[in-house]
Amino acid sequence: MALNKGKHIVKEINNILCTVVESGLTLDRMKFLKELMEFNKFEVKVEEEKTEGSAEVFFTVGVTDLVFNPMIAVYERSLTRKDGQKVSPAYWNQAKEEIENIPYFEYRPKNPDAINMDDFLPLSWGIRSV
Repeated sequence: MALNKGKHIVKEINNILCTVVESGLTLDRMKFLKELMEFNKFEVKVEEEKTEGSAEVFFTVGVTDLVFNPMIAVYERSLTRKDGQKVSPAYWNQAKEEIENIPYFEYRPKNPDAINMDDFLPLSWGIRSV
């Protein structure tokens, strides 16, 4: 389940009722999510999806905690990574570059060489552009 869908899906995996974290996963993505969820002390269940006429293998990853919602957990920053930092949406989606740690505001002092009133910043806090 991608982070843009807030649906809470419950499914039976290996005869145990589970909350589906994501489905239709490749082997690498399944290993990544399984390690991440096990590190956060969730009991993880994996099921191989059966596809007809296709050589590709897809997986469904679920946790036995029925209250768990992956979208809420990621945006609430309640999951942690192995290096001790919080899981961000970029890390969850395995993005190449993570821009989550750039501050939105940065402090800039007023320009002492300003001539016109337009040269002064109205506030000492300016918006940082990425």
